[in-house]
Amino acid sequence: MTLPKTKMEGWILVSEKQHTYVHEEDDISTEHKNQTSASEFFLLGLTDDPELQLILFGLFLSMYLVTVLGNLLIILAVSFDSRLHTPMYFFLSNLSFTDICFITSTIPKMLKNIQSQNKAISYTDCLTQLFFVVFLGGMESFLLAAMAYDRYVAICHPLRYTVIMNPSFCILLTLFSLLISMTDALLHSLLVLRLSFCTELEIPHFFCELAHVIKLSCSDTLINYIVIYLAACIFGGLPFGGIILSYVQIVSSILKKPSMRGSYKVLSTCGSHLSVVSLFYGTLFGVYISSAVTDSPRNTAVASVLYTVVPQMLNPFIYSLRNKDMKEAFRKISAEIV
Repeated sequence: MTLPKTKMEGWILVSEKQHTYVHEEDDISTEHKNQTSASEFFLLGLTDDPELQLILFGLFLSMYLVTVLGNLLIILAVSFDSRLHTPMYFFLSNLSFTDICFITSTIPKMLKNIQSQNKAISYTDCLTQLFFVVFLGGMESFLLAAMAYDRYVAICHPLRYTVIMNPSFCILLTLFSLLISMTDALLHSLLVLRLSFCTELEIPHFFCELAHVIKLSCSDTLINYIVIYLAACIFGGLPFGGIILSYVQIVSSILKKPSMRGSYKVLSTCGSHLSVVSLFYGTLFGVYISSAVTDSPRNTAVASVLYTVVPQMLNPFIYSLRNKDMKEAFRKISAEIV
């Protein structure tokens, strides 16, 4: 025979259920706290020392102004000098514009954070910065490959150069570089959008670098890393492989010629391009090697300056100091200004 429940027993059962519900709600709230949609990140920068920050502010401001001014001069020289209306200088002016945009996507925010002593960057701004860094880095890589192909055609097929490297084909190569780089950046950005982030939102860098942002996620990031490696092989390997193949063909063609006089002027432009390629890819590979060797994210951030700032600043000097046509164009511009 089953005895009826007393009021006290019924109250105990109800209280136990309520206690269970409270625990479930606490678990859910804790889960939401640990895995949330980020509102802002914090860029730790290169150093926490106030004195060093002032030095870095002056240094990076100078580098930024030199980069913008130098690349603007190249764009103006190519635009105003009719002798520079050739495929090589068309790609060079696009590379200069890309360099200006590349350094503008990172350095102004860094300078603003140092000046205001505020390390915060909103989620939207961080994702936007991430998109442009990936997009412009890919754009620079493909433009360098297009310039290598231009040198290959000029040296190995000089009689067909004007036919192959016609204006329509040059514009098509540039648009292809733009489209493929934008697709790559958009893919990474959309994959980051699906992630939830933990409570620790500090990025040990001076900009929102893709790998560092993904490390802060509490979600499953396997797909993100797979896409990163595949994109690096496809969108990074193809341009670099194209550059290597072009110069292998160039060297092979030069060795077959009894005299180098006919191709000396064209060959001289290869030195500038090779310097820019070596600077960009050399510093890029150096950063990834250093990140694999060292466990310090701050050291990796310092090394990242080598491919996000230094090549963009030195490119105008490399092309202007080693190129007689560019020197003449600069003289014309300075004479008109004076």
